[in-house]
Amino acid sequence: MNDERYTLTLIRHAKSSWKQPLPDIERPLNHRGRRNAIELGQWLKDRHVRFDRIVSSPARRTLDTAASIAAQMGLPETIVESDGDVYLASAAALLALIHRFDDAEHHVALVGHNPGISDLAARLLPFHLDDELRTCACLQLAFEHPSWRQIVPGSGQPVFFHDPKGRHIGKD
Repeated sequence: MNDERYTLTLIRHAKSSWKQPLPDIERPLNHRGRRNAIELGQWLKDRHVRFDRIVSSPARRTLDTAASIAAQMGLPETIVESDGDVYLASAAALLALIHRFDDAEHHVALVGHNPGISDLAARLLPFHLDDELRTCACLQLAFEHPSWRQIVPGSGQPVFFHDPKGRHIGKD
């Protein structure tokens, strides 16, 4: 059994562009989205946040968000992993994915889409979440379980929350 707790950082992808008629999975970030992803990565770096792995939807906007955050944090590109199970997944599907995380990795970020990512946040918190995560918002939760497989609804303790509008709690 491990003494170190597990932390999960839920990140909604940054703002995407609708200018070109592209399939949903190919939509890129718009200017504001690119800027917000860079700012979030710097905010995380300034607070000495670390990740063992960043799991992202294969959608271009989520992969670009994850890559930008990793770059700003000074993390290698290889830390970002594309997983098709994240693309437009429900909260239940995302929780099933978390249960498959490697227990050797204690700090994982999950970059996904609404409504699934916000629904997962609401499901894991021990209190009611009043609003959905905005684009490029992140919420870090800590779990006192000996394995990712034992994470259950209501068992996450909030460590910090941050969004591009400047709203945040914790990690100051």
